[in-house]
Amino acid sequence: METLSYETVINAPLQKVWDILWSPETYGEWTKFFGPGSTMKSDWKVDGKTYFLDSKGNGMVSTIDSLDEPNQIVFKHLGMIKDGVEDTQSMEVMQWNGAFEKYFLIDLEGKTKLHAEVQTEKNFQELMNTGFTKGLEIIKNLAENS
Repeated sequence: METLSYETVINAPLQKVWDILWSPETYGEWTKFFGPGSTMKSDWKVDGKTYFLDSKGNGMVSTIDSLDEPNQIVFKHLGMIKDGVEDTQSMEVMQWNGAFEKYFLIDLEGKTKLHAEVQTEKNFQELMNTGFTKGLEIIKNLAENS
């Protein structure tokens, strides 16, 4: 498992950046590089359920491990969902079950440093690099120009 880190400084306040990250209206814009039609559904509770889904409703089952809005959120990935069925026990899933995806927002006197970390398998490293690099650019543009 590799831990990858991404960071950008955005000329916008923390709460605005947080809202762009997690609002249903903008989430799909910055995550489209991971897969078109990406959505996130969450109960926003620590140890609750969060789903990261593609346009067909398939994707990842996760939980919020830690939440301090608008400063940080840590997701723990538990498994996959395919054709409406959650898989948290297969051998494939057990290889990466428990991987973290972390977002930290740091106030820099009105600007926001957005730092993201993701644990991933080597075969997904290129997808993560493309998705986060391009996605953070979208977040920055949305926050600074809206």
